[in-house]
Amino acid sequence: MSSFDRLSTARLPARASSCEPRGSRSTIVAFALLLALPLGGCIEPLYGPLGAGAPLATELQAIDIAPIPDRLGHYVRNELVFAFNGTGSEVAPRYRLEVKLRERVQTPIIDTVTGRATSASTIVDAEYRLVTVPEAREVTKGLAFGVASYDRFSNRLANVRAARDSEIRNAKVVADQIRMSISTALAAKR
Repeated sequence: MSSFDRLSTARLPARASSCEPRGSRSTIVAFALLLALPLGGCIEPLYGPLGAGAPLATELQAIDIAPIPDRLGHYVRNELVFAFNGTGSEVAPRYRLEVKLRERVQTPIIDTVTGRATSASTIVDAEYRLVTVPEAREVTKGLAFGVASYDRFSNRLANVRAARDSEIRNAKVVADQIRMSISTALAAKR
């Protein structure tokens, strides 16, 4: 047997891994729980009860959405009605939401041969304001926006449908932004 064979078959003493934590597992778990204990009261569900005892979902159902002009306004209002009161239940309005929309179309890419736009972006800015119904006291206001791009083709009807689809996508984005900021404002109002 060569010296190399003797070295390879010799048993080395087992070493403790430096990655293993010191102390028992129950001590580590107890320490982690002790660190997490101060955070126990910091977490609240978003749709839990508010200070008055009414859940946020009931407060959102009590929002009356004022009519918004034009086709895009129709899309945004429908999305907001569903976002605030998807149940269809009748709730006496305690708030009124007023939304003003501005829409513009930009054509960032133009074909140099034909001189026609090959794509377009629909940009929507929504200025909103939530007020209480009897007093007309402002609860919150803000600005939401959406940008949706679409391809343009030589077929006019395809362009009209693509532009309308971008309006619908923007309406969903704007309604989601408005709902989230109003939910946050109502949850913070205690």
